[in-house]
Amino acid sequence: MITPKRLLGDQGEQAVAQWLIEHGFVILARNYQTRLGEVDIIATKGEVVAFIEVKTRKSAYFPISNTITYTKQKRITRAATSFILKNKIQNRVLRFDVAAVTNQISGAYDISYIENAFTTR
Repeated sequence: MITPKRLLGDQGEQAVAQWLIEHGFVILARNYQTRLGEVDIIATKGEVVAFIEVKTRKSAYFPISNTITYTKQKRITRAATSFILKNKIQNRVLRFDVAAVTNQISGAYDISYIENAFTTR
């Protein structure tokens, strides 16, 4: 059974994927999972490979710092490392981005895209 929360998240991810394509990105993977973590969207543009965490909410205000914890960053980083090794990605700029999506009353999505939202430590 798909919960309303899961449906909202899936719709937000779809909106971000479309936004990325419209901004010249090519989607390499969606919901890439390993036993160590998950990345919502992996996309490339030029020399950049972006590992993108999508956060979808109904309300317009939510600080990213409260939603992308250090533990979550480590899980994303581990999954990204797996993807890089599995796909033999070399000589590329690697970036961890966050897409904050707000579902508007009109049904449209407001997307705030944050490049380099966090770095590996």
